[in-house]
Amino acid sequence: MPEDKKAFVLRINPVTLKSIEKWAADDFRSLNGQIEYLLQKALIDSGRIKESKKK
Repeated sequence: MPEDKKAFVLRINPVTLKSIEKWAADDFRSLNGQIEYLLQKALIDSGRIKESKKK
């Protein structure tokens, strides 16, 4: 695991998990990658962080 990432346990209801898994597959991402993408997008959209130039 890259040193700049921190692992943690996430409790999530099964319906939400299944939906995110399907979405991840549709977007050709891993489940973890999809969750990271959604969290990053929510933070940018809410103005809590600035959009990264790295894509």
